[in-house]
Amino acid sequence: MERGHSKGPQHRTVTAIADALSLDEAAREELIELARDGRLRDHWTRPSGLCELPGSIDDFTGRTAELAWMGDLLHADASPGVAGVELITGPAGLGKTTLAVRAAHGLRPSFPDGTFFLDLFGMSPQPLAVEEALARLLRALGAAEQQIPQDVPGRASLYRSMLRDRRVLVVLDNAAAEEQIRPLLPGGGASGALVTSRRLLAGLEGVRRLSLGPLPLPDATELLTGILGERGGPALTELAQLCGGLPLALRIIGNRLVSRPEWDPAELAARMTNEERRLSQLKAGDLEIATAFEMSYAQLADAARRIFRRLALIPGHDFDAALAAVVGGTSIEDAWDALDELVDLGLLQDSTSGRYRFHDLVRLFARDRLHAEETAADRDTLTKTTTSWLVRMATSAGRWFEPDHRPDADPSSQEEADRWLRANVDNWLGALRMAARSGRHSVVLDCAESMHWFSDRWMHAPHWHEVFTLGAEAAAALGDPARQASQLNLLAWVHLLPKDDPETALRYTAQAMDLATRSGSTEQIALAHYNAGGALRRLGRLEEATAAGTQAAEMYKANGDIDMYCQCLGAVGSCLRDAGRYAEALEQYLDLWALLNDDQSGVTPSIAAFIRPIALARVGECVGSLGHRAEAINKLTEAIGLMEQAQLPAPQARSLETLAALLADEGRAGESRQAYARAAEVYEAIGDAEASSRCRDLA
Repeated sequence: MERGHSKGPQHRTVTAIADALSLDEAAREELIELARDGRLRDHWTRPSGLCELPGSIDDFTGRTAELAWMGDLLHADASPGVAGVELITGPAGLGKTTLAVRAAHGLRPSFPDGTFFLDLFGMSPQPLAVEEALARLLRALGAAEQQIPQDVPGRASLYRSMLRDRRVLVVLDNAAAEEQIRPLLPGGGASGALVTSRRLLAGLEGVRRLSLGPLPLPDATELLTGILGERGGPALTELAQLCGGLPLALRIIGNRLVSRPEWDPAELAARMTNEERRLSQLKAGDLEIATAFEMSYAQLADAARRIFRRLALIPGHDFDAALAAVVGGTSIEDAWDALDELVDLGLLQDSTSGRYRFHDLVRLFARDRLHAEETAADRDTLTKTTTSWLVRMATSAGRWFEPDHRPDADPSSQEEADRWLRANVDNWLGALRMAARSGRHSVVLDCAESMHWFSDRWMHAPHWHEVFTLGAEAAAALGDPARQASQLNLLAWVHLLPKDDPETALRYTAQAMDLATRSGSTEQIALAHYNAGGALRRLGRLEEATAAGTQAAEMYKANGDIDMYCQCLGAVGSCLRDAGRYAEALEQYLDLWALLNDDQSGVTPSIAAFIRPIALARVGECVGSLGHRAEAINKLTEAIGLMEQAQLPAPQARSLETLAALLADEGRAGESRQAYARAAEVYEAIGDAEASSRCRDLA
């Protein structure tokens, strides 16, 4: 005590003094008790060396927003009786522990009574027991061994009482479950806790949650640069992309390169581009990305493991529970349960739209497990089952948009079919590729043909060239020239609208015309004339375009195809408008408008609903060109509203731009600016950056 090493005397010293002073029994007991209290106070306030916070790494990078969010723990005492508890969750390899330790070091000055760290071994087969965790924390806080109760409730009560009047920060790392964490949380006051876990721990109440994601590419590249210094160059950005922003993967790659100065980062990046070898490259000493994923995988029930590894067979970037049930060979209810378990452990990411996705490296791990635990025959069967289901669903969904469609059971409506095709495009297109490679020509052609009318609704999607090319190749393999001509005509359409390449479109129409003539398909001959007219109009060959459109119209009318006859009337009107013959064009469009609104015309209602807003916009354009701007503005405004309802973004963008110009001519600058800005948004949505930029400048 004289040397300043202690504030309380040892028990044997006190008893020796009591004996030397010949104290009576009451005074002796009082002295010994007071000395004991002082000794415990001394033990609680001096550093114990237990549960010491690990050091923070020097090259810590990024997470600025997350650290600022965690810094709010300083204000945890703003609500009396409520402890500040923050929970950091996320998949393996995201650096949850590193972040928590970094934050704790930053917060340390604000917690003068101690900052402690405890690994709960949540991914171990035997996580740290609650009673042992409490015992370790109590010892770290200064409790004498004989003062620690034997039961969990007693230990938890003592733990909370020791924290109540102190300002202590406890980092509880790698938590296994809610029941392991609850007794370890402060009961209130100025103390706080940071908890990390791969699980969501959704049952914990009263905690602030941070769901950690991968590092953005600039931060990931900066981390590699921090590890490697000047060495690396542009290859570091590619390596950061291949690591998917996972700090553990980035650390492994950085350490591998640092320990092998002769290695070229560009060569390592080239090796990692091979997906078959990528995981094997992510290993440095005792650090291995696959081991981190394996620990989570080992926590899963057998059914969830099976679905997890089989999900690697899905060709697209994301999927829903229905597709997971197909690939997992289970019911939709069991698929939901398995997906919830996978999300809870961070092996899948979910979204508010009910779709799920892998991190790229987790997908590769799932594929490795699939190859290790399923036979080649089983994998082939699963692949065929998944591919068949996807192509069948896509074909069924596409048929919903045909004029003479008879509803199928699944999807149950045109709206549902539209949503499914758009959300699952990567999956059904990937399945279509696989079906083509395996020589299943009939199903490929059926699927491509089913997309004819749906492609009009989503005309600027980038997939149609591949879809109709696969369809044309399948028709050629089947020796069916009429159906091949149909697919070539669709390819001509692709090069007219989404690609705007009229020369290529003309080459396709010529091939289609030849095949259709040889097979006697008047329908495809007429369609070739129609598409050729569109290409010729874009090339400025307006007389030829008008002749081709007129010939197509006559053929369709003779065949009784009123739907396509309407399309041809509109095409001829466009030729007349482009030639500056606005009165004649207006007459053509008004004839079309009357036909679309005649219940006895025979036009399919869905086709009429599709063409009507476009025809009304063309009427508005012609009226405006003839000098009647106010009437044109009214018609274009009405047409744009109909296009919004019918989800026709390409004609809507053009009509908005035309409307904006008319409004400007009328001196209505504010409304014109709004129309140009909206046109820019719609053009951007369909991928027309040039038109979007033009409209933003005009706005």
